[in-house]
Amino acid sequence: MQPDNASNTNAWGDAQNDIPVFVDSFLEDPRAHLPRSPLLEYSPGQLIYGLDQPAMGLYLVIDGKITVCRSDDNGRPVVVDIYQEGEFFGESALLRIPHAKEEAVALENTKVMMWSTAQIENVVLLRPQLAVALLQVLALRLLDFKSRLHSLASEPAPRRLAHTLIRFSERLGQTNKDGSVQMIPFTHKLLAQYVGTSREVVTLFMNRFRREGYLNYSRRGDIVIRRDALAAWLQESPAQPCGAQSVAVAG
Repeated sequence: MQPDNASNTNAWGDAQNDIPVFVDSFLEDPRAHLPRSPLLEYSPGQLIYGLDQPAMGLYLVIDGKITVCRSDDNGRPVVVDIYQEGEFFGESALLRIPHAKEEAVALENTKVMMWSTAQIENVVLLRPQLAVALLQVLALRLLDFKSRLHSLASEPAPRRLAHTLIRFSERLGQTNKDGSVQMIPFTHKLLAQYVGTSREVVTLFMNRFRREGYLNYSRRGDIVIRRDALAAWLQESPAQPCGAQSVAVAG
């Protein structure tokens, strides 16, 4: 089902300027092997796919940002990642799993393209380079998830939060003249769902980081971090070994 405000406008157009450059130039670009697709538009908070409305195919963010979450057996959501323009999501549709326990929600006004699983399979038969390109995308994503899993398993909540803030600043932030990084608004609830702890723990350490001068934020959720200083804090603050009691206590 397409959203009510889905547009049939050709998002590729005659120029490639509307599509951002994908990751690094040495990688195969999946978009170079995909046909044109209608442009779908979503407003902030609008569901793209969910538990009762599974992903229809592979999606590409053209403009805006979306959040992908998964739910555990207790129904508690965990943020998989935030995807922005030029990034793919919805790859679970390629497995044809009817209930993937995953949902995607627009974080802001967002435009996406979508190709059904059947379309992807048909293109791969004609252009095997698409399969290589998608494998590269998923391999890079897997490396990132491995790093995050290691952090979740071995580090206490404040270090996981610091890593998250640095990562988001690199992916989603804009550098100010003074070297600080301005990021889009993030609620403490969203950060907690990404870090793997409670909102109260995130609030506790966000206040601590603010008092110590590593960041500043407003009630609207706007965050300005001093990335170099926060990275230095990570270097100076040793990680706790796996199984340490402080890991469990910190979240």
